[in-house]
Amino acid sequence: MAEAHQAVAFQFTVTPDGVDFRLSREALKHIYLSGINSWKKRLIRIKNGILRGVYPGSPTSWLVVVMATVGSSYCKMDISMGLVCYIQKCLPEGCGPYWTPQTRALLSMAIFSTGVWMMGIFFFRQTLKLLLSYHGWMFEMHGRTSHFTKVWAICVRLLSSRRPMLYSFQTSLPKLPVPSVPATIQRYLESVRPLMDDEEYYRMETLAKEFQDKTAPRLQKYLVLKSWWATNYVSDWWEEYVYLRSRAPLMVNSNYYVMEFVLIKNTNIQAARLGNIVHAMIMYRRKLDREEIKPVMALGIVPMCSYQMERMFNTTRIPGKESDLLQHLSDSRHVAVYHKGRFFKVWLYEGSQLLKPCDLEMQFQRILDDPSPPQPGEEKLAALTAGGRVEWAQARQAFFSSGKNKAALDAIERAAFFVALDEESHHYDPEDEASLSLYGKALLHGNCYNRWFDKSFTVIAFKNGQLGLNTEHAWADAPIIGHLWEFVLGTETFHLGYTETGHCLGKPNPMLAAPQRLQWDIPEQCRTVIESSYQVATALADDVELYCFQFLPFGKGLIKKCRTSPDAFVQIALQLAHFRDRGKFCLTYEASMTRMFREGRTETVRSCTSESTAFVQAMVEGSHMKADLQDLFRKASKKHQNMYRLAMTGAGIDRHLFCLYLVSKYLGVSSPFLAEVLSEPWRLSTSQIAQFQIRMFEPDKYPNHLAAGGGFGPVADDGYGVSYMIAGENTIFFHISSKFSSSETNAQRFGNHIRQALLDIADLFQVPKSDS
Repeated sequence: MAEAHQAVAFQFTVTPDGVDFRLSREALKHIYLSGINSWKKRLIRIKNGILRGVYPGSPTSWLVVVMATVGSSYCKMDISMGLVCYIQKCLPEGCGPYWTPQTRALLSMAIFSTGVWMMGIFFFRQTLKLLLSYHGWMFEMHGRTSHFTKVWAICVRLLSSRRPMLYSFQTSLPKLPVPSVPATIQRYLESVRPLMDDEEYYRMETLAKEFQDKTAPRLQKYLVLKSWWATNYVSDWWEEYVYLRSRAPLMVNSNYYVMEFVLIKNTNIQAARLGNIVHAMIMYRRKLDREEIKPVMALGIVPMCSYQMERMFNTTRIPGKESDLLQHLSDSRHVAVYHKGRFFKVWLYEGSQLLKPCDLEMQFQRILDDPSPPQPGEEKLAALTAGGRVEWAQARQAFFSSGKNKAALDAIERAAFFVALDEESHHYDPEDEASLSLYGKALLHGNCYNRWFDKSFTVIAFKNGQLGLNTEHAWADAPIIGHLWEFVLGTETFHLGYTETGHCLGKPNPMLAAPQRLQWDIPEQCRTVIESSYQVATALADDVELYCFQFLPFGKGLIKKCRTSPDAFVQIALQLAHFRDRGKFCLTYEASMTRMFREGRTETVRSCTSESTAFVQAMVEGSHMKADLQDLFRKASKKHQNMYRLAMTGAGIDRHLFCLYLVSKYLGVSSPFLAEVLSEPWRLSTSQIAQFQIRMFEPDKYPNHLAAGGGFGPVADDGYGVSYMIAGENTIFFHISSKFSSSETNAQRFGNHIRQALLDIADLFQVPKSDS
């Protein structure tokens, strides 16, 4: 009962003698410390806002300018060219005994210095934006940097030499440019040429020319106007129409999963793993709030946009009948936890202090030891987030808009993130290849009701201590959650650690209030909706075939000996594997990032090119000389790398056409060309997983500290989803998904073709391989 009393700040009793108040000093202390902590956060944000707003300037540089102005005045030099005297004349006279001519002179010099300082900041910031608009360095051969690029790099380093905060570069990043319509049309036609016969291509070329000459100029004007007005002409529409307006289930169709270290094990104790991991995540959130995280920099000098990080924590996707909404809170002091069909609320702080890992371990262990059964309808409640969005929106409005159901749902939706304590065990056993696929399946969809798919991310802890993430896609792309995950795993392993028995370090506080069980009152009608959503989600999950494997013969190190980029090598291998698997080529999607621009997200690289298909056909024919095949491969690789660079620098195809299509819909303009382009299925959807964004440790010293990447469901019903991580110098992890309901696809068969394609291409260059 002491724990319950601590949760109430005061109690009162009405008696004949009046009202008797009983205050809880401990609870009031927590409220007081919480308020202090909240004000500290506000002050930190104000300070960071000022420092970010004057970057690349600083308060120190302002003081230097003021001292230089004052010093020149005492040396009888007027560097202001009369402006200080003019400002002094404009200041009022006789405002008090301290308002002397000397005071007015100092104030006028301070005003002048501040103006000069602010003009300097504006000039340097615009200069930096102009410098960051140059992308010629991306198109230069490795080791053949031009003098112009070298001078450019020196200038960028000079202007960004002061230690930046996370968002310091945001206002200096250039806007995403709108490509010209003829350039986009030309690149589009070039991309579909290998997929069409002459008759089909001529028809598409005619549609494209008609669109370019008649419809496109009007649409382009509106798009250019938006690019002038908006921060990014793509991102808001992309988020709304690709993610939030989709009415399909999030599970499998949108959410993706992330694995952890698979070759090492810190501890087998489920609660202990979570104690360290959750503590490390809140450490990261604190750094995020204080903007102490370094911006991600390409080549160590070109900043990437960081805006997607803002909604990493305290974010939930709220279902709507026509469109969902992303709800982001400035702070949250608890996490929501699911275990054996029950929901709990676990506080992360005691007063203003973040709970230690050992305290968090104790709290999670209390949940694991709790024998209470689920309330009626509670066990499968999260299936609502796995089913159709319209059904979930209707149920939310009908059954969760008031009373204890609203309070419990608020506790989940307002949590920093969601935690799932699973009862089954998963891990990767190199001797049992299927173990990695089972691990991935459990992360992708679980049992369809033990993940809250609407949360920005769910931390999943299996019974044996293995971990993973299931991540909602609308708020950010995979490299963002990857950045968090690298920090968390590195902090857990190299900074927090465990005792010899596998528990978190330190002694827990047994007086902490136990986790709060969420209370529900779920009527029979709601349980019917929950069961219906569960059936939809189960059918979807059961249809997913997932094949994950570790490719051991070689990795990035030996690929580079072929004098090509590892990504181009893998993408061309995927084209060869797909042709062997299906006997034809298909429209291929590879995600690239556009984060060199403000609020940039992704662009599509159309990996199936005329050059790659020429190489694949030559390989399949088997009658070409090795030298000819090498030449064809290099041409395909060069083409792919060029397309990737164009996509990253704002000269892609698909985001431009997507926005033109939306403008046409807004204007009520019909375009057969755009309608056909936007309806083309991506039967091979691919993505490379970023790694080592943060140097938490040296990979060469710890070669087994490898996360296995992550994966996603197939985009097309008769297609494949492929993600891969080129994990260091000697291995590659692949995650391949397809649907059992399609007779044309088989994830394991395609995986075997990928293996063979990689080996066959390596043989062309006589790259020695280790034993599989």
